[in-house]
Amino acid sequence: MTTTDVDQSTATPEVAALEVVPFGWEPVRPAAPSATGDDEVLFRFPAADDPAPGTRRLLGMSIYAALLGLAGVGVGVRGLLSQIGGGVPGWYTWVLAFFGMVSVALSVGAFLSIHRPLLPWLLLIAAAVPLIADVMLAVAY
Repeated sequence: MTTTDVDQSTATPEVAALEVVPFGWEPVRPAAPSATGDDEVLFRFPAADDPAPGTRRLLGMSIYAALLGLAGVGVGVRGLLSQIGGGVPGWYTWVLAFFGMVSVALSVGAFLSIHRPLLPWLLLIAAAVPLIADVMLAVAY
C-alpha cells in the first residue's frame, strides 16, 4: 500500500507520518529500551517530528562550518597554485585532498548529530584538526 492510496481521514498516525517525511522515509519507531536507557542513535537525518534545533546553536555551527569551508577553499587555491607552479612531490595533492575530505566528513557528522548536546561541537572541533594539517602542508610547499 502506498501513501497515495490511503484516505487521510482513516490514516493511522504511522501512515500519515510517511507523507510528511521527505523522500518517503519511514518514521523512526522506538526500539526496545537498552540496558543503558539510551536508545537514540548518534547520527541520523532529523525526522519530521523532531523539534527544530535552537537558532543560536544552528547559527553558531553554521558560522563555524563556514569558516572551516573558507579555510578549505584557501588551502585548495594554494594547493592548486603550488601544483601548477611545480616543485611539489607526487603525494602532495592526494594528502591535501584526503585531509580536506576528512574535515568535510566530520563537519557533516556534526550537522547530522545536531540534536545531541555535545557531540556536534566535538565533531566540529575535530574537523579543524585535519584542516590545520592541510594549512601547514599548503604553507610548507
